[in-house]
Amino acid sequence: MNRGRLVLFEGLDRTGKTTQSNILLERLKPNATLIKFPERSTEIGAVIDRYLKDKTFELPDQAVHLLFSANRWEMAERIKQLLLQGTHVVLDRYVYSGVAYSAAKHTDRMDRTWCLQPDRGLPRPDLTIFLTSDDAENELRAGFGEERYEKSEFQQEVKRQFVEVFKALEDSSHEEKLVHVVNVTGKSVEEVAKVVWDLVEPVVTLPTDSTYSELLYF
Repeated sequence: MNRGRLVLFEGLDRTGKTTQSNILLERLKPNATLIKFPERSTEIGAVIDRYLKDKTFELPDQAVHLLFSANRWEMAERIKQLLLQGTHVVLDRYVYSGVAYSAAKHTDRMDRTWCLQPDRGLPRPDLTIFLTSDDAENELRAGFGEERYEKSEFQQEVKRQFVEVFKALEDSSHEEKLVHVVNVTGKSVEEVAKVVWDLVEPVVTLPTDSTYSELLYF
């Protein structure tokens, strides 16, 4: 049996990750499932949900980072089993977001290396699609600013951290790039979906070979 592929959508807030994740899910069905992080239905996820929505609920930055990582570990075994059963898994946010958002806070002794450590050993995506857009367009999207991290200045620093994280973590031994940047500025949902499918199709349609026979890990 061919193992499933792990496809990740990353990006700044309100760049269309959820929309594109759902479009891709529908295209891959019935052989696919979608997991969105943070997974707010778990006990740890409920704490994260409160932290993101209630700006009076304060926690140390280190504790927040570890909560997000623990939330990913809650789902790690399920992700692994789905892939081994041949099901494609589409992720809306994952490790890269955790590292980039925490590193962007510039908390003392909490650099990218520190931020990545709790996620070492998690399944690694076969393909990551990073959605980005111009700042002004991003702010005009519905709902921007409702949650804790949705501030323009902070989002710019997060964007810079994403770039650095990708540089540090992309597997240089791979013949093909694992991370692809897609600028959605001025593009319709359908246009972005076509760009996404052009990236995803070769990954999910090729039979399992030496490239995809084993799961990748951080």
